[in-house]
Amino acid sequence: MSKQRLEAFTDGVIAVIITIMVLDMKVPQGADFAALRSGLPVFLAYALSFTNVVIFWNNHHHMLHVTERIKGMVLWANLGRQHHGTTRLYFV
Repeated sequence: MSKQRLEAFTDGVIAVIITIMVLDMKVPQGADFAALRSGLPVFLAYALSFTNVVIFWNNHHHMLHVTERIKGMVLWANLGRQHHGTTRLYFV
């Protein structure tokens, strides 16, 4: 698999994750600040989670840009699998 395909796959997974995260947010019942305030904890949790996902996505893109070739173990590591108790990345 080329690194462009791996990058595209990861982009798709991240897009699905962000979409699923936003499904828990509800439309406020009113148009005033009090109605918005009731949803503030969910919005803050979403904002923190979104920031965490974006940091992961950015680091992943940086890792793939400095990678010349993808080996099989990188594909497994990208899926979050572990091999013999440790995740091993092999970049050449």
